[in-house]
Amino acid sequence: MTENIKSALLDHTEVPERAALEGLENRWGQAWADGGTYTFNRNSDRKSVYSIDTPPPTVSGSLHVGHVFSYTHTDIVARYRRMCGYNVFYPMGWDDNGLPTERRVQNYYGVRCDPSLPYEPNFVPPHSGDGKSIKYADQMPISRRNFIELCQQLTKEDEKQFENLWRRLGLSVDWSEHYQTIGTKAQKVAQAAFLRNLSRGEAYQAEAPGLWDVTFQTAVAQAELESRDYPGHYHALAFHAEDGSDVIIETTRPELLPACVALIAHPEDERYRHLFGTTVTSPIFGVKLPVLAHRAAEIDKGAGIAMCCTFGDVTDVQWWRELNLPMRCVLGKDGRLLRETPSWITSESGLEMYALMAGKTTFSARKALVEKLRETGELHGEPTPTMRKTNFFEKGDKPLEIVTSRQWYIRNGGNPYPEKNGKELRENLLARGQELRFHPDFMKVRYNNWVEGLNSDWLISRQRFFGVPLPLWYRIKENGDVDYDDVLTPSEDRLPVDPSSDCPPGFSESARDCPGGFTAEIDIMDTWATSSLTPQIAGGWLHDEDLFSKVYPMDLRPQGQDIIRTWLFSTMVRAHLEFGAIPWKHAAISGWILDPDHKKMSKSKGNVVTPMGLLEKHGSDAVRYWAASARLGTDAAFDEQQMKIGRRLALKVLNGSKFAFRAGGENAPVVLDPRLVTCETDRSMLAELAKVITRATQALEDYDHTRALEVTETCFWTFCDDYLELVKARATDRDGALAAAGKNGQIVSARVALNLAVDVFVRLLAPVLPYATEEVWSWYRTGSVHRAPWPKASELADAVGNTSEDVLHAASEALRALRKIKTEAKVSQRTPYSNVTVQAPKELLGLLESARGDLTAAASVTGQLRFVGAEDADSPVQVTDFTLIETPKR
Repeated sequence: MTENIKSALLDHTEVPERAALEGLENRWGQAWADGGTYTFNRNSDRKSVYSIDTPPPTVSGSLHVGHVFSYTHTDIVARYRRMCGYNVFYPMGWDDNGLPTERRVQNYYGVRCDPSLPYEPNFVPPHSGDGKSIKYADQMPISRRNFIELCQQLTKEDEKQFENLWRRLGLSVDWSEHYQTIGTKAQKVAQAAFLRNLSRGEAYQAEAPGLWDVTFQTAVAQAELESRDYPGHYHALAFHAEDGSDVIIETTRPELLPACVALIAHPEDERYRHLFGTTVTSPIFGVKLPVLAHRAAEIDKGAGIAMCCTFGDVTDVQWWRELNLPMRCVLGKDGRLLRETPSWITSESGLEMYALMAGKTTFSARKALVEKLRETGELHGEPTPTMRKTNFFEKGDKPLEIVTSRQWYIRNGGNPYPEKNGKELRENLLARGQELRFHPDFMKVRYNNWVEGLNSDWLISRQRFFGVPLPLWYRIKENGDVDYDDVLTPSEDRLPVDPSSDCPPGFSESARDCPGGFTAEIDIMDTWATSSLTPQIAGGWLHDEDLFSKVYPMDLRPQGQDIIRTWLFSTMVRAHLEFGAIPWKHAAISGWILDPDHKKMSKSKGNVVTPMGLLEKHGSDAVRYWAASARLGTDAAFDEQQMKIGRRLALKVLNGSKFAFRAGGENAPVVLDPRLVTCETDRSMLAELAKVITRATQALEDYDHTRALEVTETCFWTFCDDYLELVKARATDRDGALAAAGKNGQIVSARVALNLAVDVFVRLLAPVLPYATEEVWSWYRTGSVHRAPWPKASELADAVGNTSEDVLHAASEALRALRKIKTEAKVSQRTPYSNVTVQAPKELLGLLESARGDLTAAASVTGQLRFVGAEDADSPVQVTDFTLIETPKR
């Protein structure tokens, strides 16, 4: 044995007799956990760190295959960067606060929150996930504290299931670095960031009209809206002009007629110019209203003139602000008309009508009013059906209303008024978007469009129960009135606080809700107000400044395309306001998973597929392969056939590697010395592989995991289907003929080339197929392939030299042509040729000559193998003359 071979020997070779995918997840998952394979090294410097702001999945039931899809994309990045030598900070969070958790707790335990009730120690809920459908009226009311305890209890159970699935999938997460958005650290970060926003004037409260969900009894932010088709009817109502004529308007919300404050038309609408500056009287209610001009009125919509009510839609809010109109609210937070008759309604007919509408739902009030309008003749014609786009809360099933309430906001550039500096902030946030590298790049347009289309600041307060409390109290005047302008705040060192149980500085519990004392803010922050701080929460801001300095700003934010407007934008806002910089360098945007009808999979649509069964059926590597086959930003169909292809690839990695390592016999040493590769076919295969390394590496640097997989997989199948067949006889030398002829160098060349190829392929495929590649790695290496260095083309330089990959390509074409003849003749591929002629373009003849020996052995040519040139340079490689030796039939 030469010294070169000795120096390249690996520490062991233990290739199993039979390689299988079954059981790899449990085996290697446990080994990775025990060995701390993915643990972040806190002692490294910032330059060596690659940090990921991992999306915290909502803990409200179960994960679906869409999560597997996008989180696999992130894991590929993490594994690649780790193999490139980076110390990868890859945490996991759980988004466990907010409305989804509350709804799950209500359905799971059969309870609902009633803050007026006292706390009940050792409370036992009436249900515990027995699968029954529990109506709201049948849910047991319990105290807020009891309700929150059940939220925390259920999320812990859900988190265990989520973690088990992520581990099964093979996510290379450092499980010692995890957080909960309702956890103590997250609460401190969220409250501290808010208080800093408040101190700088970026957070403020306002009594203003806003979108309101009557079902969940909470305000809703612009980012949480979902526009849906909603059926309705146009009603033509007659307002009475000063000259006795009627002005007909068309509306789908006649029940808001008592809230009408003006009629508005476009200033260039010739039909109504004569009315500007005059007044009209509303039907039935008899309230005098001005007729005004505004460019937001649509000339070609309905009658071209509209009633402005406070408030029917966001356009009403715009008119109310810009035209300085009075506020006449008639709709309550419960979605019913206010029971108290408004002061501006004074006519007898108006008072009678409102008495019939008071306390009714909008539907019932509308029905009563329309009936009365028919009687008075002020309804022109019958209502005509229409389908209109209406705003819904993304988690709700009823149209949103606009209700005036006191809420907290954070400036985000959406306030259109100059005195709020909205324009400057908006421009700054657009500039920040230019600094961030989006993958794919066209997703940047969605960010820009969202910022440019904002029409209000970010409403962050929610009238819910399970979430991060707003850390505020208000002073109560001596007369017992709450002074909402006198805001009391805690110092950061006291955080987190719960104002409903903690006291503000300088007060004791005895002063709570008393004249001269204080009262708590009972609202919580919306879930995005916490999730917008995930880089800070995960990175240790305000808790571990040494860690924070090493991981922030982070390198990557991976996420879905549908939450660019929410999670990505809100995180940009918080980072800009607090640090004056972007929170990450790159944003990787995944597409959606589509069902067989090409609709987005979502829990609300009921068309999701849960992933654990898929992982058990096909194997985690196979499911990861399906996910990796879709590029960032591209929607992909749920396709089990693709998973079957992935399983076949993973199995081939095992079996192809087993053949390569056992070519020299059982437990033959694995040699990786490229200087021992001397045959042209072997060198050509490695030349091709060197180019694949370069292409795959560049693709992963560009966040194109799909391209990296494509080029690697294509080369791997060429290696298995063509190269292995070409060199099998030489590598194994079963009959000892080569050894007897003194051609040991050719045998060694083939075996070393096989070993080198496997050593490269398992590393190239490791980010996508972590289990199969780790299994192969263990046959001849210690440690983990996922901690091994990413392959470089230079590793193969001593083997490749000046050899071109064209030798392998030409030989592969010739072998396919030789095998095709036998297939068409319906004989075994082992049937010998006594002689055969292969025709190829003249420029390929020299390449084929280099591979003559391997072609002769692979095609079982016992006589003469001739290569002849074709006149046409585009002529295919083909067999033009042959004689097969017939073997006697048994």
